[in-house]
Amino acid sequence: MRLRSALVFVCLLVAVGCDQEAIQDGKKPAAGLTHQQAAAVLARVGDKLITVGDFAAQLERMGDMDRLRFQTPEKRKELLQQMIDLELLAQEARSRGFDKDPNVLLATRQILRDAVLEKARAGGPAPADILPAELAAYYEAHKRDYIEPERRRVSAIILADRARADEVAATAQTLDSAQKWGALYFEKSIDAPKSRDPQAVSELAGDLGLVGLADDPRAKNERIPEEVVKVVFALQKVGEVHPKAVPAGGRFYVVRLTGLSKGHVRTPAEADRSIRVAILQEKLREREATLEAELRKRFPVQVDDAALMAVELPKDGSPAIPDAAGARPMATAKASAEAVAPARP
Repeated sequence: MRLRSALVFVCLLVAVGCDQEAIQDGKKPAAGLTHQQAAAVLARVGDKLITVGDFAAQLERMGDMDRLRFQTPEKRKELLQQMIDLELLAQEARSRGFDKDPNVLLATRQILRDAVLEKARAGGPAPADILPAELAAYYEAHKRDYIEPERRRVSAIILADRARADEVAATAQTLDSAQKWGALYFEKSIDAPKSRDPQAVSELAGDLGLVGLADDPRAKNERIPEEVVKVVFALQKVGEVHPKAVPAGGRFYVVRLTGLSKGHVRTPAEADRSIRVAILQEKLREREATLEAELRKRFPVQVDDAALMAVELPKDGSPAIPDAAGARPMATAKASAEAVAPARP
């Protein structure tokens, strides 16, 4: 009601009568306006009319907080001016032929594609609509996805010399606190910063992050060599240091286990929300695939694979497509650009 009252005020503000002939286009105007009210003209830009209905639709597309900015007459005039400026620039762009520019045409097709896909997704099931039997079936089919293997947190003092590294490893065996480990790391490790931050946590000195076993690709850590992974999973308790330096990649690692997260299998109840999201995503992909199949029947697609293979990409990445004067023609020229349709709408 507030929006409708504001629009009626706009009608009066611009001294435009709202008794014009009703629009019989079958579309319901925004903000609960009648067709007669929506047809009232607020501005004329060249041959384009901006109506109260256009103004209402612009407001309705905004979020609630943005819409509140346009409650005063001055702000409503400002919004109308923005709409006028937009139309002026659009008309100028058309007059310059920008609407035929390949980039503009591509952007337009992408907007149209998104609109069609959004419409196809509308009306789909909500998370609460998924039945318990469907949830259980999905969980059983994807049980491996809900297994969370053990993770271990690794810290290391890194040295370039084997003998010195073994000496540091022996020293580290005698340490009884994280603070002493931190002091040893800053004194000996070749990757330690030159100046120590007084706020730095000693427990995390030399921290390389979390890692899992080699058969767990989700827990791979590029900072931790495979040799170090094997050693850290052999340690028994948090705070333990391996007695020998571990050679890897031309360096030597004094390895400390600084954290341990036990493996866990998420139950159906724990995974309920993620399962519902995954099922909805599958259903959306199915709807899109069905739409694409229907569109391919309505609009036959032809692809010239030979012509595609003949496109050369120079070093700068832009395609080099030979023309009539080029050194080498396309492998086949029978397929014109009009015959090659995009794979998606």
